[in-house]
Amino acid sequence: MTPAPIKPQIDLQVFQQIDIRVGTILSVREVEGSDKLVQLRVDFGDHERTIVSGIKTERQDPREIEGRQALFVVNLAPRKMRGVLSEGMLFDIGYADGIQPALCVPEAPVANGARAG
Repeated sequence: MTPAPIKPQIDLQVFQQIDIRVGTILSVREVEGSDKLVQLRVDFGDHERTIVSGIKTERQDPREIEGRQALFVVNLAPRKMRGVLSEGMLFDIGYADGIQPALCVPEAPVANGARAG
């Protein structure tokens, strides 16, 4: 594998604006009319959100990630995808490198809503 090129440098101030949180994936549902998208319901401790992600073809059964903790970007502007409002983004590893993507997960269980970085 050849890693994707490193992106241009940014100031620490810019990086600190990205809010990455741990959440537990409560459910995974297909998005109607899409070959790639699934709708995740995620528990962030003090609230739940819907996050739409293009992981449908990355796993034999996308529901296998139900109950798992993962990292999510939670301060992106909400965006409708195939009629479903997505309130964040799943943070995963490998997609840009053309390899089988994997979830970014904490090494041990932590409280939902805990911040990364």
